[in-house]
Amino acid sequence: MGSDIVPMEQVSSMVSNGGGSVTMQRDDEYRNRIMKNTQAKHSHGFLYSDEEISDKASTCGKLLIFLSVALVIMTLPFSLFVCFKVVQEYERAVIFRLGRLMQGGAKGPGIFFILPCIDSYARVDLRTRTYDVPPQEVLTKDSVTVSVDAVVYYRVSNATVSIANVENAHHSTRLLAQTTLRNTMGTRHLHEILSERMTISGTMQVQLDEATDAWGIKVERVEIKDVRLPVQLQRAMAAEAEAAREARAKVIAAEGEQKASRALREASEVIGDSPAALQLRYLQTLNTISAEKNSTIVFPLPIDLITYFLKTSEATTQQNAAAAVAAQQQQAQQQLMQQQQYAQPMQQQQFQQQPQQQLMSPPQQQQTPQQQPQQQQQQYQQTQQISSAM
Repeated sequence: MGSDIVPMEQVSSMVSNGGGSVTMQRDDEYRNRIMKNTQAKHSHGFLYSDEEISDKASTCGKLLIFLSVALVIMTLPFSLFVCFKVVQEYERAVIFRLGRLMQGGAKGPGIFFILPCIDSYARVDLRTRTYDVPPQEVLTKDSVTVSVDAVVYYRVSNATVSIANVENAHHSTRLLAQTTLRNTMGTRHLHEILSERMTISGTMQVQLDEATDAWGIKVERVEIKDVRLPVQLQRAMAAEAEAAREARAKVIAAEGEQKASRALREASEVIGDSPAALQLRYLQTLNTISAEKNSTIVFPLPIDLITYFLKTSEATTQQNAAAAVAAQQQQAQQQLMQQQQYAQPMQQQQFQQQPQQQLMSPPQQQQTPQQQPQQQQQQYQQTQQISSAM
């Protein structure tokens, strides 16, 4: 039974579990034991060889194992309750005999046998565990303080190594996850942290898996849960995003107006070529309005009827304008006739009251009746011009 024990002071030993092998380094322990043994030998005044020490240790171990087996046999069947142990499907048992790891790796699942007083074992859970990394205050590469938290999914891939190589594999993995998160975020810009979460998660997963491989831990997945920004920075980023959206909306609206104006121009050209097309458009609009549930009633009028009324109103307006001009001309002629009638008796009175003046200046009095018809003719021409302008 002594051949089942693997000495812990070996420099390297191969432990297989799940188709893999892990090398356990025990250089420090081996050196410490050698130093202690050397000091003990010098203190007693004599020195033993390593072969003699190993022979004595194996002899003592065999003796203890023999006594333990004898005790089990003597206390049958009660000793069976102590010697037989059971581990679940998702568990493994790492057995130490006289403080040394037993050869063959972890035991389980199922029943395994231990010797009382000299064997001890540790149960290792192989199921995937979840670790919620607490929020970490990180200063990014562009000097922005953010609070980042993550989730790490890991499991024990080698039960023997997780017990023999590290004191507490789970606690060590959690501390390493926190420091890895801080280091990874510290080398990134803020926009990279917000937009490249999958890349950052993959980088963290690779780094953690490489670091915990020597502990028998397999990091399966790392996810960035949340990135909390300062309130002022959130407001600034929201204002910037809103301004960018408004600018894009204005550009899109302007492009839509431009395309709509071009479409309307083409539609007007098509409708102008065919008068019936406008009537069909009216009917289509009426059909669209009637499909909705509303109280609006639209009566489209024929375009020909509207054009007839427009032409009739234009003709009436022209006739009224011509009648007004004719009436003004008649009024002007009547005013001229009245002025002529009023001017003849006034001339006769002047000739009767001033006979002497007529004798003294006959040429002037002869010119007066010649000038009056000229003035009347000028007045008549002015009235005609006014009537033609109207």
